[in-house]
Amino acid sequence: MIVHEHFSLKNYNTFGIDATARFFVEVTSIEELQDILGNHDYDRKIIIGGGSNMLLSDYIEALFIHVDLKGKKIVSESANSAQVKVMAGENWHDMVMWTLENNFGGLENMSLIPGNTGTAPIQNIGAYGVELKDCFVSCEAIRIEDQELITLTKEECKFGYRDSFFKNEGKDQFVITSVTFSFTKKNHKINSGYGAIEQQLEKEAITNPTIKDISNAVIAIRQSKLPDPKVLGNSGSFFKNPIVDKEVFEEFTRKNPEAPFYKVSDEFYKIPAGWLIEQCGFKGKRFGDAGVHKNQALVLVNYDNATGKDILDLAANIIDAVKTKFHIEISPEVNLIK
Repeated sequence: MIVHEHFSLKNYNTFGIDATARFFVEVTSIEELQDILGNHDYDRKIIIGGGSNMLLSDYIEALFIHVDLKGKKIVSESANSAQVKVMAGENWHDMVMWTLENNFGGLENMSLIPGNTGTAPIQNIGAYGVELKDCFVSCEAIRIEDQELITLTKEECKFGYRDSFFKNEGKDQFVITSVTFSFTKKNHKINSGYGAIEQQLEKEAITNPTIKDISNAVIAIRQSKLPDPKVLGNSGSFFKNPIVDKEVFEEFTRKNPEAPFYKVSDEFYKIPAGWLIEQCGFKGKRFGDAGVHKNQALVLVNYDNATGKDILDLAANIIDAVKTKFHIEISPEVNLIK
């Protein structure tokens, strides 16, 4: 393990922000990770994986620990299902493609989500009607306080909408080292109910889709809406879709009958943040090197040399505009690291 000083994080965050870490180290084994977590020479430690769900400020006085644990292993299997343990450093999309190659069903709706597997449970990532928790069995994590490797069950992870134990009472207390999933091997549950997927399948004249068809449809949709971080710096969806109660929803739809929405329960409704932002006139707008993507208003982009502050200032302006126009508060989905 080599600890670097004054290390550029430009290639370690999908926004492409040229932030500098005071210290940086890459770990490739659980033992290395335990050793560095137990090292008291560094007051502040920040864990990074694929760098897809973060916005960095320009200089950060901390030790950045890049978790690069690799490997996939089938831990149990039956005629109908398989449980697979995936190490934290595995690229999420590559892992999803591997499941499809093995005819393992469950993650196809989450194809092309940027980032690594180890950070996926923190956010309970999801897309097109499916969330990580739907296939999640357990995860292994190192408790930072004493560097002990423990297992957390699905119940212990307390998953919610883009939320989990790791974002609340467990925040900054654990580093996930692996995730175990349960996949179907046959009689796959096909989740094609999302409008965009239905339209894409219809466009391709597919009436009886396979899990691979669903994945291909999701990839096509995402590529048409979302910029490739390797070409245009971004962190995918910057904002969460707000969930409002029935009273707020009814008032909102009375004033905006054309607005799209999704019913979460009898009492709560989800309103697409992208639609709210677009109605405020931000879609496709550029403010210096920071901007809002032309195809998807949920996505903030770094056109060239935007700083973390540039992106954050733009996000604050959007939040204020949405609140003023609709009386609904939207909040960032990305982690802000200063």
